[in-house]
Amino acid sequence: MKLYNKEKLWKFLLFLGAGVISVFSLFYTNWLTQELRTEEEKKMEVWAEANRLLVTDGELGPAFNLVLDILRINTTIPIIITDDRNNIILHRNISLPEKNSEQFLENIFNEMKEEYKPFPVHLSETETQYIYYKDSVLLKELNLFPIIQLMVVFVFMAVAYLAFSAARRWEQDQVWVGMARETAHQLGTPTSSLLGWMDVLQMKNMDPALIVEMKKDIQRLQIITDRFSKIGSKPDLTSEDVSEVVDKMVEYLRRRSSNLIKFTLVNHMQPNSQVPLGRPLFEWVIENLCKNAIDAMEGEGSIHIRLFEHKNDVCIDIRDTGKGMSKSVQNTVFKPGFSTKPKGWGLGLTLAQRIIEQYHGGRLFIVESTPGKGTTFRIMLPGSKSIEHNFKRR
Repeated sequence: MKLYNKEKLWKFLLFLGAGVISVFSLFYTNWLTQELRTEEEKKMEVWAEANRLLVTDGELGPAFNLVLDILRINTTIPIIITDDRNNIILHRNISLPEKNSEQFLENIFNEMKEEYKPFPVHLSETETQYIYYKDSVLLKELNLFPIIQLMVVFVFMAVAYLAFSAARRWEQDQVWVGMARETAHQLGTPTSSLLGWMDVLQMKNMDPALIVEMKKDIQRLQIITDRFSKIGSKPDLTSEDVSEVVDKMVEYLRRRSSNLIKFTLVNHMQPNSQVPLGRPLFEWVIENLCKNAIDAMEGEGSIHIRLFEHKNDVCIDIRDTGKGMSKSVQNTVFKPGFSTKPKGWGLGLTLAQRIIEQYHGGRLFIVESTPGKGTTFRIMLPGSKSIEHNFKRR
């Protein structure tokens, strides 16, 4: 639980940093845009005055060249000059297409009228011209810059997040595989030793019933060792009667559980329904889900298991009458390191989902869960053709 909370905090800080950078970029770029827009407006005032002087004052003297320079220096701001009847007299910095140039210019003129108020140029008491303009290409590009910058920042953050998550998942997988195989190795030696001691006990004429039960437990240890040794290996699936597999697991769990736990198995499958299974690992998934249900019910309640077919899939629902889960817990229950148990490692459901989805090409998910009422997990297994296709595709 603590590990998962740290992961959530890291994600929150990552996106908070991206948000701060983005907001700062937006404000700063918006400030630059406003400054540039103000500068362009001032330039247009000077340009309009220079245009008036050139038309009305023929004897500018030394200032003549300065006026011409002011008029020539504008190479970026689109301009249209009209008379007092809105007839276009002149335009600058507007690239017209070869076809429909007049209509194109008229459209630009309409845009200018909506964008900014024109500058009047009083040539005489009876003659006035108007200078219309719009944002330069540079200013338009600057307006788009924050959006492009935001996209770059978020793409970078997404790629970094995905890369980091993939690296962490790979690292976690390697740790779990290593732990599982080391556990299998460590269990192998005492299990073999126990088998030897069983032979000694048989020679001492112990109660045969006790010997049988002890052998069952040793066989169970061997099965557990086999399960751990297979984690991380290539799936070895064989055709199994899924009803028979689930039925045997339920019987095993019923014998090993308290009388306060009631197991119910409802089978809607056709007789001898064959499904490709890695039996030791699949049995572990069933056992893990049922033991989690027993923990959720605090040792007293009912576990209802239902087998049925849905289209081409075989479905196994495991429903308990435990304390249920909130929406937030449902969204995180399969995350590595997440556990509601004080001493839990948060690996059981993660490994169970991996076994079903990566080894068997199926799905493991929560159908429903209501706090105080219980939870239903569903395993969906594809048929033989579907699972062969899934593994070939990988």
